[in-house]
Amino acid sequence: MSNLVDVTYAQTGESTATNKLGMRDMQIRAFEARNAPYLLLKSPPASGKSRALMFLALDKLYNQGIKKVIVAVPERSIGASFDKTDLISFGFFADWEFAAQYNLCTAGGEGSKVNSFNNFLNDKPPLF
Repeated sequence: MSNLVDVTYAQTGESTATNKLGMRDMQIRAFEARNAPYLLLKSPPASGKSRALMFLALDKLYNQGIKKVIVAVPERSIGASFDKTDLISFGFFADWEFAAQYNLCTAGGEGSKVNSFNNFLNDKPPLF
């Protein structure tokens, strides 16, 4: 009987190669659709979906007149993917930065998170 668990992929390195803005292939395709009102990114784990969202959100903040961005994740551990990130060094026009008091993925009381979120909604941009 053949082994159904072992899978070998052609490893060309193409999926991790980046363009002049520091984007992988999937991120490039997402960024090309950045003017769409809605996007669904479906891609394997560790393929760069969080980083793609950063690129899209920053473009909307800087170039499309959007005032604030809310990143919602299904669990706290995924929130760590959205920590402050240097994107300029890799060719993008801005870094992913945010005011730490609005990071609701950190440990702490839920009551203070509700207050933090309300403060975020009522604060005037920019928040970084």
